[in-house]
Amino acid sequence: MKILFGIQGTGNGHISRAREIVPLLQQYGEVDLLISGTEAEVSLSQPLKYQYHGFSFVFGKKGGVDNWATFKLMNLRQLWKDMHNIPLKQYDLIINDFEPVSAWACKLQGIESVSLSHQCSFVSQNTPRPKKWNYAEWLFKYYSPTTHHIGFHFERYADFINTPVIRSDIRSMQTANQGHYTVYLPAYSDATLVKNLSKTDAQWHIFSKRTKKAYTEGNVQVFPVNNEAFNTSLANCEGLLTGGGFEGPAEALFLGKKVLMIPMRGQYEQQCNALAASRLGVAVIETINSDFVNRINKWLADDTRISVNFPDETAGIVERMVKQYAR
Repeated sequence: MKILFGIQGTGNGHISRAREIVPLLQQYGEVDLLISGTEAEVSLSQPLKYQYHGFSFVFGKKGGVDNWATFKLMNLRQLWKDMHNIPLKQYDLIINDFEPVSAWACKLQGIESVSLSHQCSFVSQNTPRPKKWNYAEWLFKYYSPTTHHIGFHFERYADFINTPVIRSDIRSMQTANQGHYTVYLPAYSDATLVKNLSKTDAQWHIFSKRTKKAYTEGNVQVFPVNNEAFNTSLANCEGLLTGGGFEGPAEALFLGKKVLMIPMRGQYEQQCNALAASRLGVAVIETINSDFVNRINKWLADDTRISVNFPDETAGIVERMVKQYAR
């Protein structure tokens, strides 16, 4: 059997999940990997068959998307060309994690594909989202269209939605509480984070996509993004301060850590994730502003822990997918 797995390369969550799923897929046949996008700091251990520019959103430094940088990064002509040039008929199963090039190639060529992603959970209207409709609902529907859906979210909002994929290295980690707080907020500059977090009494480990060398300013340590170092910090922290992503908060909750989320402004998916997490009891702050230090000190003082049930079902999900959708 030949399998194509298309993976979104914007952000780290898609690739982190793929690191867990790819070895399971390889038990069923030859797996070719395709990545499009330009905003990830982690990588796969397996070689890529295809790598495309795709369509990525660029993180800004003030809590939102950098629209101008995103526009400059676009290459719609290349995207259109890539969609028409992927040789798909050789594959018995095509899987997609919110990756637009292979998804639209399948649609244009009339070939079935399976969405294995967090984003496809929004096919269900039961999945939490703000009451006010947002144009980004079109992105959920048209950014990477597929014929079948297997979703992941904090809770099972519909029959096709599963709880999060927690990586094996996270599941097997020995945890401790060394008192520090781990931070991953790529939509804010290091200067903004250091300025505000240094006003608290806590110890902070910031993982930054903007620095190549670790440094310390008072009670704040800043490190380059590194998967192993981040996992170690997370396993030994008191809590995680992060954006409105999905995989990071899910892994922190699994490890029994406190979580505070600051979703990116103008990023609808992150707003939806933060709403869903808040219904579990996760603390959410809208932005870093003049009241931020007071809000974060309140979170630091709150020792409430949230209990979640994220069973290890990934192997069974992959097995059922292969049996149901492989040609």
